[in-house]
Amino acid sequence: RHLRRCEKALARAQRSLAKKVKGSNNRTKARIKVAVHHRKVREARADHLHKIALRLVRDNQTIYLEDLAVSGLARTRLAKSVHDAGLATFTRLLEEKALQYGRTVIKISRWFPSSQLCSACGTNTGRKPLDVRQWTCPSCGASHDRDINAAINILHEGRRVAAGQAET
Repeated sequence: RHLRRCEKALARAQRSLAKKVKGSNNRTKARIKVAVHHRKVREARADHLHKIALRLVRDNQTIYLEDLAVSGLARTRLAKSVHDAGLATFTRLLEEKALQYGRTVIKISRWFPSSQLCSACGTNTGRKPLDVRQWTCPSCGASHDRDINAAINILHEGRRVAAGQAET
C-alpha cells in the first residue's frame, strides 16, 4: 500500500503545482516536489518487492505461480491496488532472482480454475464472486478459505506441470 500511504501528500503537491504559473521558478520547484513524492513511492515499492522476492527464492527450491493477466486486472475496480502491488514486476524479479540462485519458478496457466476446485476431492464448484471468501464443497462437505484452497490447488497443479503431466 505504498501509493495509498503517500496519496494525501502527493495530492497536496499536485494541487500546489496546478496553481503555479507556467514557466515560473515556483512551478519548477512544485514540479520537483511532485516528482520526489512519486520517486519515494516507486523506491519503497521496489525495495519491498526485492526483499520479498529474495526471501522467497532463498527459502524455497521451487516456486509455483499463477500466470495472472495483470493488464486485465488493471482494468477493473481493483486497478489501483493491482498497480500498487506491482504484480508484474514481482513476477519478473522472482524469475530473475530464481535464475541467479539456481531455483525453479513454474507458472500455472491463468485459465486453471484454482479457486473453483475443491482441494480435497477435486470437484469444480464453478465461478464465485470475489466477496465469497469461504465456501463449503457440495460433494465432500469440506470447508475452504478461498485463498488457501487456491494456493493448495496451485501447488498440486505446479507439481503436475513440473512432472510433465500437465501443460503450463
